Amino acid sequence: MSNFWPHSAYKTLAISSDGQLLVTDDFLRTYLQRPELSLVPESCEAEQALHQRLTLDPRAELTEQEIATMADVDIQENYRVWLRYRARLLAASSLESFYMSLFKGAGVDVPPLFVSQLAQIFVRHILGEEPHPLEARMGELFFRTQKISVLDESIVMGADDEVVARNAQGGETGNILDLLKGKSMAMRSADLDVLHEGNAQEYWTRDEDFDLAVQLNFGHEPINYFSRLLEKWILHFLGVQVRITPMQQIQDPKWSWHVGLDAAATEILNKLYNKDVVDADELEKIICLFRLDFIDEAAVTKVQAGKPVYMAIAMNEQQQLKLKPQNLLFNLPLAKTS
Repeated sequence: MSNFWPHSAYKTLAISSDGQLLVTDDFLRTYLQRPELSLVPESCEAEQALHQRLTLDPRAELTEQEIATMADVDIQENYRVWLRYRARLLAASSLESFYMSLFKGAGVDVPPLFVSQLAQIFVRHILGEEPHPLEARMGELFFRTQKISVLDESIVMGADDEVVARNAQGGETGNILDLLKGKSMAMRSADLDVLHEGNAQEYWTRDEDFDLAVQLNFGHEPINYFSRLLEKWILHFLGVQVRITPMQQIQDPKWSWHVGLDAAATEILNKLYNKDVVDADELEKIICLFRLDFIDEAAVTKVQAGKPVYMAIAMNEQQQLKLKPQNLLFNLPLAKTS
């Protein structure tokens, strides 16, 4: 557990006195090791020279003429994308500031893979060095799509979508796929493929395999850990203390605010709020509901003071949960600060 998620590049960053993450040369170098930019046997001499130059000085400026000297036009474009990304990284006061800037204005203009990597880095930072294994596993929801399956009409399971797809393509059935195809929890042959309190320490030996399924039902520990992590996410970015409580249904005639934590949940909550007709099949896509209460009332708009914010996570048509953690940073009814 000394350094879980080591490939996230978290350990290459510096931490400011106020707990913000700062870009370093070593962090920039990690991008040069990615498949999009790393050297291959076919790399031309110009590409090799530019790569070596940036490895020695990852802040070095490259001209368009230098980029155009590389033989592979795809590599040229990869460098242009990364250099635009690097420029924005270096212009920001912190990695958090850069992340927040991505979702303002015309929209996200960097590769989704980079955005997911940043979310992983922030979750890693927020979790600290000694999180509970289930909290770390629920942290995966912030940066990896989950495949959702409902077993025996009531048990909601989540497993890493990429791992499930890879196993299916490889013809491997494994316990996770057996589980997702409908094998009951009572019948499964190996507990280790489903993470729970009893085997939680197993996570640290498989933290980057992303091959542990988890139960997402209301009333079970993973959802409670997820709630605590959402609270920490809000506190880290916004400096606002909240309390998030899982719930099974919303019964509030004065319902005044809600936030979907993914696109599917946003659509369903909007319909419920507007009293539109929502059929049973759509309601069944909801994985869990939450109530958010502000501990710091001064942080909330006057009209929302003392009132809860309702939230939800839901699966889409492909039975995927694609969390959008940025929704919590931009869609809460916060009072404007000068």
